[in-house]
Amino acid sequence: MESKTNILWICSDQQRWDTLGCYGNEFVQTPHLDRLANGGVLFENAFCQSPICTPSRASFLTGRYPRTTRCRQNGQAIPEDERLLPRILADNGYKCGLAGKLHLSPCNPTVCPEMERRINDGYDVFHWSHHSGPGWETNAYHQWLKGRGMSYSEQPHPDSPYVSFGPEVDNHQTTWCAEMAIDFIESQAGTEQPWLFSVNFFDPHHPFDAPESLLDRYTEQLQEIPLPAYTEGELDSKPHWQRREHNEAYGGYPFGKMSDLDHRLVRASCFAMCDLIDQQVGRMLEVLERSGQLSNTLVVYMSDHGEMLGDHGIYLKGAHFYEPAVHVPLILSQPGTLEPQKISDLIELVDLAPTFLDATKQPPEPGMQGHNFWPKLTKQVDTSPLRQDVYCEYYNAMPPDWDEWHTGEKDSSLGDHATMLRTKKYKLVVAHGHEAGELYDLEYDPQETQNLWNSPKHSKIQVKLLKRLSDRMAWTADPLPERVSVW
Repeated sequence: MESKTNILWICSDQQRWDTLGCYGNEFVQTPHLDRLANGGVLFENAFCQSPICTPSRASFLTGRYPRTTRCRQNGQAIPEDERLLPRILADNGYKCGLAGKLHLSPCNPTVCPEMERRINDGYDVFHWSHHSGPGWETNAYHQWLKGRGMSYSEQPHPDSPYVSFGPEVDNHQTTWCAEMAIDFIESQAGTEQPWLFSVNFFDPHHPFDAPESLLDRYTEQLQEIPLPAYTEGELDSKPHWQRREHNEAYGGYPFGKMSDLDHRLVRASCFAMCDLIDQQVGRMLEVLERSGQLSNTLVVYMSDHGEMLGDHGIYLKGAHFYEPAVHVPLILSQPGTLEPQKISDLIELVDLAPTFLDATKQPPEPGMQGHNFWPKLTKQVDTSPLRQDVYCEYYNAMPPDWDEWHTGEKDSSLGDHATMLRTKKYKLVVAHGHEAGELYDLEYDPQETQNLWNSPKHSKIQVKLLKRLSDRMAWTADPLPERVSVW
């Protein structure tokens, strides 16, 4: 009898595509992920559908766009009737588990004092830890630390207030996530029941708090780490929220007040967090191989969205559609099923759920909007290119006055609204409600510094892209409920 395909779905948090060796980063040490990419499928142009956690996760877990899922913002709760991929697989005999973050509902202890609200998500094994720091007694990672006679703590970095030292490797949340996955993988060895396990690391999400032992490796080469790519005045012609976040320092990273050392240490800490992820991925792959499950397990590595890391004078995330914010790593590997290759076609994370259904021999799910690219990967058909463009959206995904909104002093219901369309050559961003936007020629300006929005020379291509963006927005209309009659 043919064995069914398992899925080990590894998703980091807020990791831009260029923080792995296989994507050209010369500073990180990511041998396990590099080997996974060399022996599998490396997607060179994968893009999220929102540069913010909740809407992006709701999208790729359902195969539907954020506005379609009605889960467009951090702090919103995904509706009960949305069907996640693990639920679909669980309904078809799979055992599904999770360790780490889910973030499909509000994750604030003042709103959810116990833990994140869940819908029927399909996860039978659920080790929930929204983030590594304090907040919930039910944080399974903290319970794990408590069982070891420890509690969570961080130590300040002596040379920068923007970097700290998190727990050491053996006690880190990234390590805990891998431990939970390893226990699950080992428990499934020798069983006939197929499985899916989501390993949702919180790293390399801010705060930048890599273990001291891993950050130390970067000390000698710190001056070699490039400073953020930013030119004074480059934000003048761009949507106002970029200048706001450059000056007001959302999240506590005021670009103009940070020294060159601060910038480099933040990057080094982010890189060190990626190094730790790689170590733990290596452990999980070793267990898959040792338990005889490697050949029938589809291993996925990705992130929900990117991180600005100071590029364009901005840290973290927001209504930004620069490559560091929306371009993410994506690696798929299954020895004997997927041939090693690099794919430069554009692809969206919304395409993952329908693709994984095909990979596990499940029928298509009504309501999914992503494209199934499994036939191309397995050489059944040639559907190249996968996509002509990619679409990304931001609908007040985080309130612009988030500090005041959190305390209940302001109503930021309008917020920032923007959408993006990216082709191989151009990127268009519309700041809705404002006479502003962005247009970049990515062939001549890959760093996205020259905004051509008001360029008469580019007015025709702008109109064409605006039409394509309008089409993409129209196609996010919910296909459910299904039509059952001609009238």
